[in-house]
Amino acid sequence: QVQLVESGGGLVQAGGSLRLSCAASGRTGSLYAMGWFRQAPGKERELIAAISIRTYYYYSDFVKGRFTIARDNAQNTVYLQMNSLKPEDTAVYYCAAAPQIATLEAQPSHWGQGTQVTVSS
Repeated sequence: QVQLVESGGGLVQAGGSLRLSCAASGRTGSLYAMGWFRQAPGKERELIAAISIRTYYYYSDFVKGRFTIARDNAQNTVYLQMNSLKPEDTAVYYCAAAPQIATLEAQPSHWGQGTQVTVSS
């Protein structure tokens, strides 16, 4: 089994920054692709950033240029650096993992519990 634990969420003013972390434990050898989803109130959960073990990157248009995803394979941790935050970035952010980058968006095999990010105007 794999456990994903997020940390780093909180309240920040617009224009500020936060860094989310997701620590993986258990059978981490299967975690080829890792990513961050978010779900705002009344909206569907959406993939916003992903990274493969070979550093293939994906960013949604909503966060491109403001957010950066990175992973430390030795520490089994993936990070999301969020800069220039906007009120519309307010959401619960979830870490997810999948054996393949192609299946991460549609069918992650593992989810974290989520961490709240609130951006005030």
